[in-house]
Parts: sequence; C-alpha cells; structure tokens
Amino acid sequence: MTGQPGMAARADLGGPVRLTAGWQAGRPASLREHLERYGALPEAGRQALAAEVAAAGLTGRGGAGFPTGTKMRAVAAGRGPAVVVANGAESEPVSEKDQALLARAPHLVLDGIAAAAEAVGATEAHLCLSRTRGWLTGTVLAALGERQQAGLDRVPLSVQEIPHGYTSSEESSLVHWLNGGEAKPTTTPPRPFERGVGRRPTLVSNVETFANIALIARYGAAWYRSAGLAGAAGTMLTTVTGAVTQPGVFEVPAGTTVGQIMAMAGVAADVQALLIGGYFGTWHDMAEVARLPFTDEGLGPVGGSPGAGVLVALPAEECGLAEAARILRFLASQSAQQCGPCMFGLPAIAEDLTQLAGRRPESDPLERMQRRFGQISGRGACRHPDGAVRMAASALRAFAADAHAHQRRRSCLADRRRPQQLTSAQSVTRPGTEGGWQ
Repeated sequence: MTGQPGMAARADLGGPVRLTAGWQAGRPASLREHLERYGALPEAGRQALAAEVAAAGLTGRGGAGFPTGTKMRAVAAGRGPAVVVANGAESEPVSEKDQALLARAPHLVLDGIAAAAEAVGATEAHLCLSRTRGWLTGTVLAALGERQQAGLDRVPLSVQEIPHGYTSSEESSLVHWLNGGEAKPTTTPPRPFERGVGRRPTLVSNVETFANIALIARYGAAWYRSAGLAGAAGTMLTTVTGAVTQPGVFEVPAGTTVGQIMAMAGVAADVQALLIGGYFGTWHDMAEVARLPFTDEGLGPVGGSPGAGVLVALPAEECGLAEAARILRFLASQSAQQCGPCMFGLPAIAEDLTQLAGRRPESDPLERMQRRFGQISGRGACRHPDGAVRMAASALRAFAADAHAHQRRRSCLADRRRPQQLTSAQSVTRPGTEGGWQ
C-alpha cells in the first residue's frame, strides 16, 4: 500500500460515517475532543449491552465474522470472572484499518473495551498491539493515561506488545501469549470464551468491533442497523490498495458492493482481478464480483469473504500467478512449525506455484498442487494451512488460462500487457519478512 500508514479516506455513499466521524489528519482525538463528539458512555443498561449488540447484528471485524453478541453472552455466562482481549495487532500485511482507527480514535476503542468488560463481568482487559508499531503503542498509552487521570474506566486495562507474525494475532495465539507462552496458535477446543486467559472465560475481538460496541452502547441497535445496505447492518472499515489512484482506509455502509468501493478508490479501468479478504482471501475476476455486496452473504456464492476487510486490485501488467506465489511463500515462512501441513505441505505448494509462475514447470505442478490441496486442507493444527490453500486454489481458478499457458512455457496475458522495459512483475502487496515468536 502506498502512502503513510493509517492514512484514511472517506466517501459519501448516501450513508453516514460513524467510526471515522471527525477524524483529524495525522493525530488522535484527545479525550476532550472525543467526549465533545460522542458524550460519555451511558451508565445505565450496561448489563443489557450484550443483548443490544446482538440485536444490532454486529459481527467480528477481525476476519471470522462471528456474531459479537453471541460471543459476549457466552463469556458472560461462563464460570468465574471474565477477561477481555482487544486485538489490534493487525498481522494481515495488506490491512491498515486497525492502525488507522487506533491512531485517530483511540478513545472510541477504549470505550468499547470498557463497556464490553463491564457487560461480561470482566475484572481485567488487555489491548494487544504489534511490537513493530511502537508509535501506535505510544498513542494508545497516551490516551489511556488521559482516561486514568479522569477516572473513567473501572476495569483495569493493560497494553501488550506481541511478536509480529502472521499467526501471532490469531485468538488462541493471543491467549497463549497472555498465559506466558509463545505467540503461536493452540489446538481448540476449548475456545477462549470457554477457557482462555488464566483459564477464565475470555472475550477476544478486533479493535474495530470494540469501537462499534462503544457506538451501540450510546445509540442503540436500531441506530446501528440503519446504516447498512442490502440487509447488512452498520458500517465497516475497508483497506483498498493495488492498482487504484486513492489507496487508503474507507468507511462504507455494510452491504456496499465491491464495485462501488473500488470506484471510490479510483480503480484502474484495465484491472482484471481482485484479491478479496487479504492473504487468506480469494482471487476473483473483477467482473465476477463488482455487483456483489462486500459481505459474507454477498460473496459466499463465489467462494469469497471480506475477511479483514481488504481489497487488492491486481494491475493488468502483473501476473496473478506470480503474485499468488509471492504470498504463498510468505505464508509458508510464517508457519508456526507445529504440524506437517505447515512445515512440509506449504513450502511444497509454494515451490509448485513458483515453478508455474516462472514458466519452468517440473513434470505437472498443476496436478501436484491439486493433490496436495486435498492432503493439507482440514489437517493442520490451526487454520493457517487452510487459509493458504484457499488463496492458492482460488488463484488457479481465477488465472486458469494463464496457468495452462505457463504450464506449456508460454506467455500469459500479463506478459503481453507489460511494457517492454519491465522484465518482471512487481509485487502489489509487498509481503514483509519480519517475524519471530518470542
């Protein structure tokens, strides 16, 4: 993504902006500004907040899309005092929505954590951030200091800097880290809402989800639902990058079509394919998805999902197979090294896809990949191999003609579109290599 991290753009689609209301360029809202904009959290009715969140139809914004009210009720009904964990680590390399939100409206997130903690009966809360974003940790700690000085929050909140890695921010990884272990996924069940931090019922949600909880606590379920389109509820933050003139973070009504979002970002006219949902997402022809709502229900018929709210436009001159191979090599490097599908399966598929993308196939990489997909899917210790296979399989479908051309060592469509002076495609997603479990 080009531009400064966390730069945000907004566009009016006829619906109100909520999470991005009053954002100031380049700085966070102070506590005074925040309270002037939203007012204080209401004291009455916090015990009924889970029911209001359920009625609002809020779903998790971290990628899984699980109903938030259902999760809150399960934690509140658990045995013993609960724990709340807010996930702001944002390990998806293409996403910038969480850092944009925390950098502009930290008090909205902190309000949501405080309200949810009281609603589920928590006695402690944690906000997890990536240790590679020290500037963001500083912003959040400054906001937390303002709140402590004002005596706002009754449930103590600590800010935790976790190791940066693709699977480090998976919910069981966060729980394992907070329990003194490595930031690696663990086998489930039990899920965190059953037994999480300190073996207590634990609510783990994305920071955007908590910001929405803060708004629902103030304005109610009907107000929240009124912003959605096509039967969806509320608004959502979406990161758009790649072959667009205005990459950034957009707040759109839930249910906005893929084509409308891409138009706001100034998508190039010759874009043929989109990566939807991030590195665990799926590749699609632009024409296939342009009219579909950017929701699980809208994208479900074509096998897609918004995931972490990411849309990447592939430039016409870049080979989709080469881009998918780059991503798959990155995902293979981010394995937790806990099971065979990750340790051996992902590197093998990455090598097959790299051979195919480079038009140097050994034997039949297409056949090998299809066989390996079946051997890996559903057999990992966590969801990492499943997500990687999903992305790779979608690339073979979306770029089927190119795959068969490369298999025969022939040029693909991107080769013919690419200017002569370019000898190789450049990554539009630029996966990083920083990591480490400790």
